[in-house]
Amino acid sequence: MEIERKFLINQIPEQLEQYLKKELTQGYLCTSPVVRIRQQNEKYILTYKSDGMRSRIEQEMPLTKDAFEHLLKKTDGNVIQKTRYLLPIDGTFLTIELDEFHGNFEGIYLAEVEFASDAAADEFNPPEWFDEEVTYDGRFHNSQMSQMDTKAISELITYAKKGM
Repeated sequence: MEIERKFLINQIPEQLEQYLKKELTQGYLCTSPVVRIRQQNEKYILTYKSDGMRSRIEQEMPLTKDAFEHLLKKTDGNVIQKTRYLLPIDGTFLTIELDEFHGNFEGIYLAEVEFASDAAADEFNPPEWFDEEVTYDGRFHNSQMSQMDTKAISELITYAKKGM
C-alpha cells in the first residue's frame, strides 16, 4: 500500500545539491489503472497502481533496459522527466521526495511524503517551505500530467509557481 501526500512548494531548499538524487524518466502505458514504466538512474521498473489519490496499492516489477526502451515507444502522451531529491526530515523516519520537473513541465516542483499509515499521514505537519497540498488535485498526479496538452501544461506551470 502506498500512502502519500503531495505539496507545491513556496521556496526551493538551500543547498539542494547536497542531497541524494535520482534522475527519472517515466511513461504511461495506461492511466486507469496506472501502468507506468520508469527509468531511475540505471534501474528500470514497471509499476501498477490501483485507483486512488492518497492511498492505493502499488506493485513494482523489474524491467531490463531493452524492455524499458521498447515499452517507452508504446506509451501515450507526455514522457515525464524529473530529478528527485531525497531530503530526510529531522527527528523522523520520513523522507521528502522533492521532484524538479524538466522538459515540458520545467518550472514545476512537487514535494511528496510517503507514510506507513493513514494516521501518520493525518498527523504530518509540513515544513514551512511547503505550500498548498495537492494530494487530491489530479492535475498533479504524473499519470494525468502525461495526458495534458500544451495549454493545460502551461496553466499547470503557472499555477504551481504562484507561491514561489
